[in-house]
Amino acid sequence: QLQVVELGGGLVQPGGSLRLSCAASGFTEDYAIGWFRQAPGKEREGISCLSVGGQSTRYAESVKGRFTITKDNAKNTVSLQLDSLKPEDTAVYYCAAGRHLYPFICTIDKGQYEFWGRGTQVTVSS
Repeated sequence: QLQVVELGGGLVQPGGSLRLSCAASGFTEDYAIGWFRQAPGKEREGISCLSVGGQSTRYAESVKGRFTITKDNAKNTVSLQLDSLKPEDTAVYYCAAGRHLYPFICTIDKGQYEFWGRGTQVTVSS
């Protein structure tokens, strides 16, 4: 069974932190897990990814140094730690899974992802 489910999200003050989790079931080492976000009126943006079977990770410049993606293969989970949050980080965050174009190298191009979670709202506001 191939499925992804996001956990977490919520309201946080600027400068605060949140941790999002993605329960990703049934994906082999040939797959990558990506995190995306979409604010109202904007395009869906890839922000981070990692390889299920490898160690490579990738971050969008807008979040690099503030967000950290990790995996726990034994628990079939991928987490995204969001630190130093800004109001412009407010969006619906999605977890997704898709096969690599190249071995163990992931992409944040949304077109490479086939299986999507329903999304979870992250709001950064005072």
